[in-house]
Order: sequence, then structure tokens, then C-alpha cells
Amino acid sequence: MTFIWPIMLLSLLLVPLLIWYYRRQVRLRDRGTAVLGPLGLVQSGDGTAVGRRRHIPPILFLIGLTLLLFALSRPELPVSLPRIEGTVILAFDVSSSMLADDLAPSRIEAAKEAAREFVANQPSTIRVGVVAFSNGGLIVQPPTEVQADVLATIDRLSPQGGTSLGQGIFTSLNAIAGEAIVLDENALEPENLADSVAALQIDEFSSAVIVLLSDGENTEFPEPLEIAQIAAEAGVRIYTVGIGSPEGAMIEVDGFSIVTQLNEPALQEIASLTNGTYYFAENEEELRDIYRNIDLQLTIRGEQMEITAILAGISLMFMLVSGALSMLWFGRVP
Repeated sequence: MTFIWPIMLLSLLLVPLLIWYYRRQVRLRDRGTAVLGPLGLVQSGDGTAVGRRRHIPPILFLIGLTLLLFALSRPELPVSLPRIEGTVILAFDVSSSMLADDLAPSRIEAAKEAAREFVANQPSTIRVGVVAFSNGGLIVQPPTEVQADVLATIDRLSPQGGTSLGQGIFTSLNAIAGEAIVLDENALEPENLADSVAALQIDEFSSAVIVLLSDGENTEFPEPLEIAQIAAEAGVRIYTVGIGSPEGAMIEVDGFSIVTQLNEPALQEIASLTNGTYYFAENEEELRDIYRNIDLQLTIRGEQMEITAILAGISLMFMLVSGALSMLWFGRVP
């Protein structure tokens, strides 16, 4: 047990003083009874002697007062509570191909609008981070429970450059781990995967989810399936969201007209490898449904809970019972 205001524990020194004062009053009353004889006996409302019952209301009142004084120190206890908890990394493909308008008003704007709704609907126990990737990857918003920060970050995203799905996944793993991860090419070999996962320190992070929004066109190192394998070994699921259409759309980059198409097989493989799910987002409404269907974990986590209100409530109950018994037996409050 810990205390927010431990100095207030000194108020408990009043308790022995009150006990001393009460015992002193009892002794004075007993002396008076001895002097007066039967006329000095304490009687109840119906005229019968109360004996030891007379001590019950004061004792109950003293217990209530002690609890109330103890509550002034604002004690905290570790409490295990069930809660929906997890980390969601929204990994946005911000390559030039996301400027295509085969998903109105554009691929990137449709993805951003759905992401805003997803963030707004999350409980406070869900930490959301944002990763932007094109040729490389960048954590533009570390995981946080502050929704306003996440929404502002999403608004600032703008497409440019090529596409590296592997960098997007790897940067998302950095965001989940909460630290920079150095991973060379040798670490991507199958025999080195276990050591690579240990370095990430997220092997037990089963409630971490990466939502990868991309058209699936990969043009840069590293191979996305190799990085996805590391995520799978670490227990991180990847939900891939196909943005665009298989027929593709024409965009203009640096004066050249380029056809960009949705690469569904690549996104399906990534999702399947990590026990996630691939979704084909044909329009904005379908993207919203995808975010609503992401399955986060119900976990039991210990946290410090202030129990001041609980102690104050129990204290009040003792005092009320004390007052009720005193009124019932003696016709007065203690």
C-alpha cells in the first residue's frame, strides 16, 4: 500500500487521545455511580440497565473516525482489473501511388478519414500510434492514449516517394517496442529470427496490432515477408488493408504518367503470415467497418487505485450504525 499524502497519517495520533479521553469519562462516571448507588446506573430508554452495551456505539464511532482519518492520507492499493487493452499502429503508405483517385477522393484521403473515425471510437485504454512509410519509415506519432495528438498527426500526412512495405512493418515494430531497433540483413535469415525477436523485446506483446494501409506495390528493400515473419514470431498481428483497385489508376509523378494497381496477393501473404486478416477496401464505408472489426485483447492488469472513497464510505456506515444504536438504546447520539 502506498499513500499520496502520507503526512496525514499523523492525524491517527488523535485516536489514542480520544480513547484516553473516553476511558477517563467512563472512570468519572463509575465514580459517580459508586457515590449515587442505584440512582447512578446508566439506563436505556425503557428504564433498564444497559451494562456493557453503552460502549458499543462509541466503539463503532471510533472505528469509523479512525478509518476516516486514515483515508485522509489517500491510500492506494494495487488492483487487478479486466480491461480492453492494446497498442494499435496505423501504418500509412504515403508513397506517390496513394495519390490515385480510384478510391474517392483519393486513396490517402479515404484512408485518413476512416482512421480518424477509428481513433475517435477507441476506449482510453487503447494506445494508438502512427507510422508513415514510403522509401523509408518514420514514427510520426508514438503510441499514445491522447486522441487529439493522433488525429492531428493523421491530418499532416502527405504522399511522396516510392514504397517499402518492409520498412513500414519494421518501423511499426520499433513503435511497439518503444525503442530504436537495429536489424541488419543477417538477422533476416531463418536461423537468426529467434534472436531478432528477442532483441525486439515484444515477444509477449500479443495485444499489439499493426494496421497496414497500402496499395501493396513494393519497390524498396527489405522484403516485406521477412519482416512480417519477425512480427509473427513476436506475436504481433498485421491487418492489411488494400487501398485502391485491381484495375489501377493513372497518376503523374515528376512529369511521367504511371499506372498504379492494387497488389492484393502481397498484402494477403503478409496478413496470413501474422495471423491477421486482409481486407479489400473499395470505399470509405468499408474502411470504417474494417477498423470496427479489429479484435483487441481483454487483459488483466494490475494498477494503483486510490481507495479513499471506499474507506470514507465504510467510515460513514460505522458512524451511522453508531448513531442509530445510540438513538435506539439511549435516545441520544454518542
